[in-house]
Amino acid sequence: MRKFSQQYDVIAAGGGPAGICAAVAAARQGARTALVERSGILGGMFTSGYVNPILGAVAPGTMYSEILSLLGAASMKTRNGQEMSVDTERAKGLLLQFACDAGVDIFLQTPVVEVLKDGSAVKGLVIGTQEGLKDLYAGVVVDATGDGFVAARAGAEYQIGRECDGRCQPATLEFSLYGVDEDTGITCWGGSDPVTLPDGTKYADFCKAANARGELPEHVTIVRIHRTNRPGERSINATQANGFDTLTPEGVLGAEASLRGQIDQIIRFLRQYVPGFAGCELKGSGSALGVRETRRIMGDYVISDHDVETGARQADVVVHDAWFLIDIHNPAGGGQAEGRSQPAIPYDIPYRSLLPRGLDNLLTAGRCISGTHRAHASYRIGGVCLATGQAAGVAAALAALGHVAPRELEVKKVQDALARQGAVLFDQ
Repeated sequence: MRKFSQQYDVIAAGGGPAGICAAVAAARQGARTALVERSGILGGMFTSGYVNPILGAVAPGTMYSEILSLLGAASMKTRNGQEMSVDTERAKGLLLQFACDAGVDIFLQTPVVEVLKDGSAVKGLVIGTQEGLKDLYAGVVVDATGDGFVAARAGAEYQIGRECDGRCQPATLEFSLYGVDEDTGITCWGGSDPVTLPDGTKYADFCKAANARGELPEHVTIVRIHRTNRPGERSINATQANGFDTLTPEGVLGAEASLRGQIDQIIRFLRQYVPGFAGCELKGSGSALGVRETRRIMGDYVISDHDVETGARQADVVVHDAWFLIDIHNPAGGGQAEGRSQPAIPYDIPYRSLLPRGLDNLLTAGRCISGTHRAHASYRIGGVCLATGQAAGVAAALAALGHVAPRELEVKKVQDALARQGAVLFDQ
């Protein structure tokens, strides 16, 4: 028998960047809010995923700016835009306090087990707590699980991977190193970064050659090296697990085992060949898989390739000037699927893309919102997820407190609330 937990106005499922912002935004609107996170810390890819720096951008005035300020992010400009480096360990405490200060009820080490429904309406979640299974009821639920688990269990329409063959971008485990010589240690943000080695060889070409010789793991054709906000430290984005279905237990285990096994080989490569890394040591690594792509929940609007490529404007905009490159890590090999990451023009994310088709009282936020495979490769990034989470949280609170379904909510009310918080939603 399940123990009933108190009714909420809003429940946010998933305590990553999108879920934290959804929960805090809803609570600040006056909604009684719960945040459910399956791991023991908040932050998702920023903390348990060890993803550093934070990438992506949106128009000024959103929680993106607030979170960067909270975490004391240090900025470095690259072709990837502003790379915002944070202290992963400090972020664990800061993000938890951020949600606590807003009055959010937080459930840690608590997976979502099932979805409670009445017809097409989502009524709440069944969660697995330390005391057993509990029912949490809410006026509106926000799915910020990344994988779109809540929406999928509720029966939402979704797509997985690229349209031609269903293959997803590979998973990664990021890690960090200390003991790097700051005088000679290089950085590299991607395969098109022109950084060279002392003999003039392009670093990206050297990585490809090392991969061909078997000195790097099978699909690792570039070792991305990012500065952190500590001298002598680097964040490494390189390990790559292709072809694992991370929506299954077997896929998660297979990807985890493959990626863990790649870390030592990559460190040996860096020590042997890359300036400044001869004395480097492993500092830490992600405790959660870095999953770039699984389900995309199909909504009332599907963000298109054209939208991202042309900087589309939307009348029901809730995130303005979202931007990151079209960054498709190759689902079938190393490097980029399209040779290199492709340009994008800052575009709008519309409210309709947060509304799963055929379901009521449910919003999506983060990488599982509605879009194509190529569009997703831009908006999946952490900086954009922060802003979609805020938009979903504001909308969820307004709908719950107004006793209307999110789909029936006037989008101008959402826009006005976001504008009062300082978010810029339209061209000035």
